[in-house]
Amino acid sequence: MPGDAGAAPAGGAATPIGLIGLQRIEAAARAGHGVVRETPVLSSQTLSERAGTTVVLKAENLQRTGSFKLRGALAKIASLGAQTAAGVVCGSAGNHAQAVAYAARSLGVGCEVFMPEAAPITKVEAAEALGATVHLTGVNVDEALTAALARAQEAGMVFIHPFDDPDVVAGQGSLGLELLRQVPEMGRVVVPVGGGGLLSGVAIAIKSMRPDVQLVGIQVEACATFPASLQAGEPRAVPSARTIADGIAVKRPGKLTLALIEEWADQILVVSEDEVAEAMVFLLERSKLVVEGAGAVGVAALLSGRLSTPVGGTTVLVLSGGNVDAGLLAEVARRHETQSGRRLVTQLLIPDRPGSLAGLLGLIGEAGANIVDVQHLREGLDLHVRETAVQLVMETRGPEHTALVRSRLRDAGYDEVSWGR
Repeated sequence: MPGDAGAAPAGGAATPIGLIGLQRIEAAARAGHGVVRETPVLSSQTLSERAGTTVVLKAENLQRTGSFKLRGALAKIASLGAQTAAGVVCGSAGNHAQAVAYAARSLGVGCEVFMPEAAPITKVEAAEALGATVHLTGVNVDEALTAALARAQEAGMVFIHPFDDPDVVAGQGSLGLELLRQVPEMGRVVVPVGGGGLLSGVAIAIKSMRPDVQLVGIQVEACATFPASLQAGEPRAVPSARTIADGIAVKRPGKLTLALIEEWADQILVVSEDEVAEAMVFLLERSKLVVEGAGAVGVAALLSGRLSTPVGGTTVLVLSGGNVDAGLLAEVARRHETQSGRRLVTQLLIPDRPGSLAGLLGLIGEAGANIVDVQHLREGLDLHVRETAVQLVMETRGPEHTALVRSRLRDAGYDEVSWGR
């Protein structure tokens, strides 16, 4: 990595493996012209104050299909020409599938996609809506890739790899070209990393023109393949693990992207599931942006303190995608409310007679809490024949208000079966 072995080459020179340089990235950007949207760069005062330096967000979650993947898919299909007569096929956690489906439709090419059985419903439905035939197979992206490759060989279709392909990497690099125009004062770019295609392309594009800019990749603990692979000098797999950052849940980096990141990137950092969840809520509450777990890892690295302050210049956090199920987003938000003391769950004993529940709810209303859910519990507890238990879920204004509600309930004589936060 340049951070360990000197600066990356400048002036658009190709990499040692002779496949990708600035000219190829510029050609890929032209292939996406008119379809790829130039996504905005948004300032964040809160993140800037936390980091002690200017921080901006590259909102690639607002890209068509909801992620950066469209850039690489268009570049690849455009390079194929008549080879696409039988159609194209890909394996993906979802974002690459949507991108290939969109690109194929825009170029009049047939498309099939293979996704893991547990792929988010929103991503499955989106790929189908774009005209792709969707096959759900396997428990992870690697198994979906294997199935897609077999289908390509069987049907004479062209297989489009989600990251380990020179044209795909070049297409993703068009994001780096945009940043060079949009943020001329940038000193560091922070990029989510799954298979490594986005970091590879962005790093080549930026460092070819600005070798002084730091390129930092972020992985999630459940699928942090690059640290061990870089140390070993070859792709190393990690056990399959569930993660809310499903868009970067890749078990093994590609040979191409590993070599590119070794040469062009400066650092790889790893964040936890909890840090990613908090980053998703932060972006929703503070920036009004819906960002999937994979896209939020850069913000997670900054908020957790794992990302050190750069020497100078603006820090760009790439929000690589926004395709997240509403159910998962709600779960993450509820978890945040609980951990921040804005959600109270309690079980109380009340007399089993008319009016008892109404009295309890009235007291809670007077205390200013909002009741979300009420359940009677008559089994599994040691109850007197003339009493019952109720479980209450309440929204409060924070830890101090939660303590006030609890205090008023105790002062009113309500016995607690258990208290929770």
